Amino acid sequence: MKTWPLESMTLAEAKEAQFGMTDAICRAFQGHESLTRGDLGVVPGLNKPVTTVKAEQAIADFFGTEAAILVRGSGTGAIRYALFSALKPGDTLLVHKAPVYSTTDTSIRMLGLKTVEADFNDLADIRRVMEAHPEIRGALVQYTRQVPADRYDMEEVIRTIKDCRDIPVITDDNYAVMKVRKNGTQCGADLACFSTFKLQGPEGIGCIVGKKDFIDKLVAEHYSGGCQTQGWEALEVLRGLVNAPVALAVQAEVNEQLVRDVRQLAGVKDAFLANAQSKVLIVELEEPRAQTVVREAEKLGALPNPVGAESKYELAPMFYRVSGTFRQEDPTRLDRMIRINPNRSGPKTILRILESALQADPD
Repeated sequence: MKTWPLESMTLAEAKEAQFGMTDAICRAFQGHESLTRGDLGVVPGLNKPVTTVKAEQAIADFFGTEAAILVRGSGTGAIRYALFSALKPGDTLLVHKAPVYSTTDTSIRMLGLKTVEADFNDLADIRRVMEAHPEIRGALVQYTRQVPADRYDMEEVIRTIKDCRDIPVITDDNYAVMKVRKNGTQCGADLACFSTFKLQGPEGIGCIVGKKDFIDKLVAEHYSGGCQTQGWEALEVLRGLVNAPVALAVQAEVNEQLVRDVRQLAGVKDAFLANAQSKVLIVELEEPRAQTVVREAEKLGALPNPVGAESKYELAPMFYRVSGTFRQEDPTRLDRMIRINPNRSGPKTILRILESALQADPD
């Protein structure tokens, strides 16, 4: 199968990202503040912890954006809030002509938005749809691939939309940020959204970076104390953002080696990399026994399911079914293919587990 996975940062580039994030922290915090657990509550004049304000400043500085905000609800919450800040109920949103990620679809319905599809792989189709639908008030672009055939370039898609009409563009950077060289705003978007839990951070915290006008609206709406990201959570976000780039670059190197080695195993028809949410190894089997292989791999130490998709808890490799959008396009993939995410493991561990699982007797 031909796929167009996103190009990962090299290890050298990931080191620079780590250094850059650390430098941004040094600019926002005094040294002793980094060694605390942060403050709590709604500080008068800020309506949030001082530590959280400084963490948001550091994140905005790192990405080169006007502002940043940490929100509850992880990546899903970040996208939902971004849509709320840029659009009104009943507005029309431009989306890619592919299955929309399930929680994003829920957000679209919750906010009462209408959608119009364009094939983001075809810039001429984007222009045609934008011209035919003057009612479009915003666009949502998912960074990672929604179907295996996706090959679009984020900067080209965003530039094409903006050339047609200067509408707010929101990007879903989940599974891509800190892996690729540019985030959504660096590609020209107004707002970029991601989960910090996917970047070694705390559970439930999402992040939005981008234009100050949109983020200020969200700050005003987040007046409740229960909505605030507390100081200790904000510091955990920063620690994750420092550690994630290098860990993810090593993971990308492992994936590249596995593509070559897995193809040599008996029982494997093909192996390739794809952004099936995270950038993972997709293994196509000669026989339709993927679910058996996944069960056997778990007995040998592999994770049977994700926690936060590369969260701080996921150390062992994950052997799992292919993503819902992949299965929606072709339901037979459930039995023919598995996805493997190395997480923090090396090639030898994954090859050992996969080879043993392939040799197990079928149920």
